[in-house]
Amino acid sequence: MMNDKQFSSFIKQADEPFVGWDFSFISETGRMKSELLSWSYGSIATSLVQSAKSMLDMGTGGGEFLSKLRPFPTSVYATEGYLPNVPIAKERLTPLGVKVVQISNDENLPFETGKFNLIINQHESFSSQEVRRIISKEGIFLIQQVGGLDCIEINENLRVPINEEFIDWNLKLALKEIQENHFEVLKSAEEFPILRFYDIGALVYYLKAIPWQVPDFEISNFKDELYTIHKTIEQKGYFDAKQHRFMILAKAI
Repeated sequence: MMNDKQFSSFIKQADEPFVGWDFSFISETGRMKSELLSWSYGSIATSLVQSAKSMLDMGTGGGEFLSKLRPFPTSVYATEGYLPNVPIAKERLTPLGVKVVQISNDENLPFETGKFNLIINQHESFSSQEVRRIISKEGIFLIQQVGGLDCIEINENLRVPINEEFIDWNLKLALKEIQENHFEVLKSAEEFPILRFYDIGALVYYLKAIPWQVPDFEISNFKDELYTIHKTIEQKGYFDAKQHRFMILAKAI
């Protein structure tokens, strides 16, 4: 059985540095598990890369995912807007022939019109209009997005309102934007898989890595709420939150 000493120990362990976009510290140890989706973004992306001539990975993080999609087409670019990730992505991807570009504005990307015939985007913001500008006619656009209702149980238990800026972001809205900007939707899906935390330290590590879930998250501000969740885990064995995911595969027309 867990006790107060274990609560403090788990909280302390959450200070482990988070680098790039790598949750292996809690995922590979089984401390956090996510329910499976009915689609695989990785399998779809891998298949598309094999027939691409020029591609862009939007929001590459530390390049962890993109580096596993080899062999690459002749021309491969990746963008990243989070400054600490840029040198990490460059170190990992540049030796593989990928040009990493730091960006700050989704609506003004530093690429010529029609440059890419494949653009992939996993959990990164984007402008449908700008994506349509830089993708070639009949080019393929693949996205997997985090919806606005993602993990609201975390916010409810910490007594923090969900981010109003993104609350309406869902498959319906994304489809509308993409179709209005001259894409034909080939496939789409939306699901709410469970994300399960098996100790409070895993949850704290997760919240420190994704600051948009609970802006300005500091352990000291939520000690009571975190301890209550800890006691729930002690009783049930886990704490669950519903993720919000959707994917779209589209072709520029």
